[in-house]
Amino acid sequence: MTEPVTMRPIGRVVGGRSEAVDDRWDAVAAVIALDPAEVDEGATDGLADFSHVEVVFCFDRVDVDAVCRGARHPRGRANWPSVGILAQRAKDRPNRIGVTVCRLVGVGPRTIEVTGLDAVDGTPVLDVKPYMAEFSPRGEVHQPMWSTELMAEYW
Repeated sequence: MTEPVTMRPIGRVVGGRSEAVDDRWDAVAAVIALDPAEVDEGATDGLADFSHVEVVFCFDRVDVDAVCRGARHPRGRANWPSVGILAQRAKDRPNRIGVTVCRLVGVGPRTIEVTGLDAVDGTPVLDVKPYMAEFSPRGEVHQPMWSTELMAEYW
């Protein structure tokens, strides 16, 4: 029998933005400060050999009552179709988990410096993984036009 999964943050976002603003995240610089109670000093060994990391974090400031469990218009825009929350990357999703690929700027024993992390100062970080090209999508990628419009100014 397996034990229930519990997650605790391994660190927190330090710096960057203090509020979640929808666009222009690419130039935002932040540090992921790792918690010594959760990861050993050697946890970042070898990470600096990568150009990018995938950061898994919790949208901890989303009010539980604001969580969407069905469908809605992305960003509340009626000119975009109503689509299910699982067809969006919105912060008010059922488990409030965010995932972003960021440029890796620097690595210390318990710090990871990144740009392009769309999480605000103080956000709990659940995990960090090196981004490997082999984990990119295999084959052709397609998406609806509304998502291309939504992302036009995001980075």
